[in-house]
Amino acid sequence: MGALFSLPNLLTCVRIALTPVIVLALLASNCRNAFWLSLFAGITDAADGYLARRMGHESRIGAYLDPIADKVLLTALYLCFGMTSLVPWWLVWLVIGRDLMILSLAGAGLLWKGIRDFPPTIWGKLSTLLQIATSLAVLSGCAYALSPTVVSSFLYATAITTVWSGLHYAGRAAAAAKAVSS
Repeated sequence: MGALFSLPNLLTCVRIALTPVIVLALLASNCRNAFWLSLFAGITDAADGYLARRMGHESRIGAYLDPIADKVLLTALYLCFGMTSLVPWWLVWLVIGRDLMILSLAGAGLLWKGIRDFPPTIWGKLSTLLQIATSLAVLSGCAYALSPTVVSSFLYATAITTVWSGLHYAGRAAAAAKAVSS
């Protein structure tokens, strides 16, 4: 069986396929469906990594697909949140801007310095985890009237970790470029 068709990678593909369904639910103001579909997508995210390690199905394509699936889903969610006024636009641009910066740094490192390895950091993983948790909190606020104070707490925690992880990635990229130049 090819690496793409392993169970972990199929779960990742399910997450990608769920993204437009979640977007349509959000744009139709169906926050409950969007919440449950997003929760299921989050479960597939946890399951694919666990199963890949447990079953020995870690693959290069999975290493690329998993973060792509995360970013596709999170970018779509945050854009929808901004469009539906569920979160402020400054947070939308902060989340998307950090990811664009990381992609730019990785691309520049590859093109100009030949740096091929730009693994996620603990701060990047924490930021992504909080972005996911915030998404679920926002959807819970919309669907189930979760306290606005709780939702706001998630928004600010996400903002702080997103900025910090972005600065951390920028620092790592500068150090890697300097090391290659030496």
